[in-house]
Amino acid sequence: MTRPPLPPFTAETAAQKARMAEDAWNSRDPARVAGAYTEQSQWRNRAEFFSGRGLIEQFLTRKWQRELDYRLIKEVWAFTGNRIAVRFAYEWQDDSGQWYRSHGNEQWQFDAEGLMERREASINDVRIAETDRKFHWPLGRRPDDHPGLTELGL
Repeated sequence: MTRPPLPPFTAETAAQKARMAEDAWNSRDPARVAGAYTEQSQWRNRAEFFSGRGLIEQFLTRKWQRELDYRLIKEVWAFTGNRIAVRFAYEWQDDSGQWYRSHGNEQWQFDAEGLMERREASINDVRIAETDRKFHWPLGRRPDDHPGLTELGL
């Protein structure tokens, strides 16, 4: 199974890969997201370390049970060969109605078939007022005309 675009990445294909990841994560479908990773993909997410598609899917299921009304934007920071670095921000609320904006960086490494074999994420959460939200599209894919991180000043 291949997952184009394939490495080595160009500016265009790195941006395409980042948007595809953003779209998948905005679906909030753990199985869809996990399908972009190798069977033994290695993950570091905040202070959690694990590997394997099954554990990725379990992690994402827990994540979206806790992070409600999740909306994400990713932006390529750098790329070379089979690696892409992205910065991202997402907004969500907890079950008490408190809104957050989570900011972070990810480093991705892909195999020859375009599946992610390694993901390392550093993330910080900031409480925000609902009036400070910047991501207002309906749940799901970010519309093409919605500003990205740079345009939003993030």
